[in-house]
Amino acid sequence: MSMTNAYPVREERPNRRKCLATWAAALSVPLILPTTGCVSTGGPSPVDLVWGRRGLSDGRFLKPRAITIDPDDNLYIVDTTGRIQVFDVDGNHLRTWKVPDTANGRPTGLSFDKPGDPGEANRSSEPRLLVADTHYYRMLVFSPDGELQDDQQIGGVSGSAGGEFAFVTDAVSDRQGNVYIGEYGASDRIQKFSADGEFIASWGGTGEAPGRFLRPQSLVIDGETLWIADACNHRIVRYDLNDETPQMIGIWGDEGKSPGKLHYPYDLAIDRDGTVLVCEYGNQRIQRFTAEGELVGVWGSPGHDPGQLYQPWGVVLDSSGRAHVLDSNNHRVQRVTAI
Repeated sequence: MSMTNAYPVREERPNRRKCLATWAAALSVPLILPTTGCVSTGGPSPVDLVWGRRGLSDGRFLKPRAITIDPDDNLYIVDTTGRIQVFDVDGNHLRTWKVPDTANGRPTGLSFDKPGDPGEANRSSEPRLLVADTHYYRMLVFSPDGELQDDQQIGGVSGSAGGEFAFVTDAVSDRQGNVYIGEYGASDRIQKFSADGEFIASWGGTGEAPGRFLRPQSLVIDGETLWIADACNHRIVRYDLNDETPQMIGIWGDEGKSPGKLHYPYDLAIDRDGTVLVCEYGNQRIQRFTAEGELVGVWGSPGHDPGQLYQPWGVVLDSSGRAHVLDSNNHRVQRVTAI
């Protein structure tokens, strides 16, 4: 089987104040070489599927940076080429498109908003794909088929005022259509916007004290709670969304390598039982915690074999409760049945 030629790409850097020391030198990694792009691991391993490989053609990746899942269990993945590729839950490629601009850098966050209930103002019946267009200081919106919704963009100007951004990390929406956007660099904060894109509030700021952030990399909304992976503070934070300006209701995590500790948590996923999966870029593993931060389980270790990870960036859960882990520098996805 011939290999598509790849080209080097610029890394997305963690917050320069705290994170530069964690980036490893580039290594060549082995490729997964099944004819279909997927391999069943068999046996008792909780990993039941590994798919993807390095490359530029459909179904291949160059250091994918974000993953999300739609209501039909289709996976949306963006890599450092600026391509958004869509796959079914078994890794079969469905379609591809690109974000409009990539010269300055590529997106690092994807999420779907929730379709509105009948009669709710400003809510679409179709879920929207929210894209954190990191180096263009904005949130883009696409239909699930890849049609850019220009009138729904938020941001586009670098700055510290409301509605202006540093490097955008992630964007999510609540049941009322309000949008929450994280950023890092000159501003480590969260901004809240109405369903019409009007600025409502912001909170945070650069720092280590509770209420401040160092690269709020991933945002997840579960009911009336906003979860934040405060990556370079090595912790997880929760906010109650019932007030105009959300109030912090929980914070946990300490830097370290042992089970229960965190080292650059880059993504989270909330399971139906209320536990949270945390994807650690630094420790190259997935951990499961209770909502209060008590350790439940650990999966993964550094490496290139199935069940091992190389600087993972994302995790999502499908309707069957399986975790799909974005094994970024192995240029692949691993599906895990139990953690």
